[in-house]
Amino acid sequence: MRRTKDCLIIAIDGPVGAGKSTAARLLAKRLGYRYVDSGAMYRALSWKALQAGLDLNDEQCLRRLADETSIALEPADDRELILVDGQEVSRQIREREVEQASSKVSIHPSVRSVMVAHQRRMAAQGGVVMDGRDIGTVVFPDADVKFYLTARLEVRARRRHLEIQAAGATRGVDELAEEIKARDARDMGRRASPLRKADEAVTIDTSDSSLSQVVDAMEEEIRRKLAAAQGFT
Repeated sequence: MRRTKDCLIIAIDGPVGAGKSTAARLLAKRLGYRYVDSGAMYRALSWKALQAGLDLNDEQCLRRLADETSIALEPADDRELILVDGQEVSRQIREREVEQASSKVSIHPSVRSVMVAHQRRMAAQGGVVMDGRDIGTVVFPDADVKFYLTARLEVRARRRHLEIQAAGATRGVDELAEEIKARDARDMGRRASPLRKADEAVTIDTSDSSLSQVVDAMEEEIRRKLAAAQGFT
């Protein structure tokens, strides 16, 4: 573990709807770190693939697209701007079609290898909180602190329902629960970088906790590990 509190790499993994991105964003703000949403990077690539009319099952074609595409994440107030080849697509990548495409694009091992290399470059200097589904196991297996956030299925479905309502769409909680179950199965069963908890990751069940309680618990764990690394009790 690194001994300076300003250059840690913090990995947050977990299934969809567990609250990873919201917690990671707030944790990064508290620490004065950069927040990197790895899922947004896959959605950005998927958006471009859809725009180009590519076959999402054609791994070789998607690998070429990943090699040729510039994806940038830029902080802006309390959110991130997602740019694809210089074009801001923050809103477009949250659309249902793109989200569904992302779960197909992200299963291809060669595509993931390109994205993982990009993610590692983004966090090379530390001072980063990154969330996703393989951050602590594949992208940064030596991350200084690892968390695995989870929540009950019905809670995750309700959260997604609220997000979709806020975006002006209407889909039932039961329908969303089925979609989440299917997404969990794809994420955990894929050949490349399946979703799993890293052995040393701290599990936090967010089902019955407020956002501030979750982030408080994460901060406490970070302080504990820093103190242990520096020889304090």
